[in-house]
Amino acid sequence: MTTREVQQQRKHFGIIGESVRFPGHKGEIIGGYLARPLGTGPYPGVVLIHEAFGQVTHTREEAHKFASAGFITICPDLYWREGMVVFDPADFRALMQLVGGLADAQAIGDLEGAASFLKANPACNGKLGAIGHCSGGRHTLLFACNTKSLSAAVDCYGGRVVPEQLTPAMPKAVIDMVGDLSCPLLGLFGEADRDPSPDHVKRLEDELKKHGKQYEVKSYAKPVDHGFFADYRPSYNQEAAVDGWERILTFFGKHLT
Repeated sequence: MTTREVQQQRKHFGIIGESVRFPGHKGEIIGGYLARPLGTGPYPGVVLIHEAFGQVTHTREEAHKFASAGFITICPDLYWREGMVVFDPADFRALMQLVGGLADAQAIGDLEGAASFLKANPACNGKLGAIGHCSGGRHTLLFACNTKSLSAAVDCYGGRVVPEQLTPAMPKAVIDMVGDLSCPLLGLFGEADRDPSPDHVKRLEDELKKHGKQYEVKSYAKPVDHGFFADYRPSYNQEAAVDGWERILTFFGKHLT
């Protein structure tokens, strides 16, 4: 199903967005942002996972784009406990400490909570996809390998899937979890990226093939680099981003409707 066909099947292009709270890891209440089409639905759901910089305006704009295309979308704030809804991109060292200290078990619990919250919404048809960029791409693949709640997942240049070293917060490499992937996967990458590098992408494909998983991978030629969807940063690449959105909406249209 093409993007045009997906949009033609959904007549409600008006949307509503609101801040929400819901139980996350171990029942702890966390915050997030919900965007949905106007109307009763039911609509397929999307768990949109923010990049390393947190829930910046760009994340909510992506939620609005999914909602306008006919998806009810939840963006959980994985930094909620830190009191940082949006992190300063200029403070790279502190950012890496925050991202590296976010425990995988906590992230999985929060994402499962977001999925349950979305499924309980009467406007949701019960079919969910997950998508994330940068660290959110890693969290998407991590979640998809540790849940049965998803019908599709999209990893947009997720870093540290093939880590340099393991840590107490990240005790197992996501690449070693691929055998437990629970749904079809779409991967979108840039060949100029260093994490994930083209070698990392090849290793991911090798693991997906080895375990007989259903997947699609698109690597955009140089100079497309990390963060090519982020239109508020110099890394943005319009041609790759436009093509990527087409592939994402087609992929979700195929697996969630």
